[in-house]
Amino acid sequence: MPTKWVDWDKTTRSKDYRGSGSFATFLIIGPTCFFLGILFASFPYDFPLLWTSAPVTPEFLDHMESHLRQVYHSPPLISRMLHIIVFLGFLGFFTKLFRPSEANVLFDGGSLILYVIGCGVYLSNIVTGMRAASQPGGMAAGSSGNRRNGAGGAGVYEGVLTGEVVLGREDSLRVLSASHVILALVLVGVLVLQAGQWYAERKEAEEVAKAEKEAGERRGSGAAAVAKKKN
Repeated sequence: MPTKWVDWDKTTRSKDYRGSGSFATFLIIGPTCFFLGILFASFPYDFPLLWTSAPVTPEFLDHMESHLRQVYHSPPLISRMLHIIVFLGFLGFFTKLFRPSEANVLFDGGSLILYVIGCGVYLSNIVTGMRAASQPGGMAAGSSGNRRNGAGGAGVYEGVLTGEVVLGREDSLRVLSASHVILALVLVGVLVLQAGQWYAERKEAEEVAKAEKEAGERRGSGAAAVAKKKN
């Protein structure tokens, strides 16, 4: 195959192969588990909105918006640490994908795509939702210039195609919670691909060891047969 940036001669037994046991894999798994822990901390707020049929009280929505405001207005050091951890994940991917083998392209390339998708979900949905909740009045007030107040405190956005889209406070928070779930699934996919790489390396090592053992037994039996003929 003419792809120049892929080393097709590199295998899992090569000295410069960066597989599941490399430090770059730690740079991928560490940030991924860290972000899953942050999402798990938000699960008590997401669960009543997505997984129960019981009506959500306004007090619960107030608590959730208060939590989002506190997270959004956290000290700058917190956001800088978060961005550094995100960068460490990318550093791990770029390290493993430098002159990669075929296994790196399949497992680490797929993991990188999921990681980028997760960053897109975070920037487009989660950060936007926290910013909206941090505005005066919270989700019910909104921050878009084309928004006007509707009945029951709902946000009515005048659209180009359908005229208007009604988005209430509870629906806005439900969208944010669904984004948390989507991001968690994407990050779990990264861990699954990294675990798949470890499993593939293990099976290949077992098959190579088995083939070498059988080859040694054949050589030993052949040598014994030759020695028997000489005697």
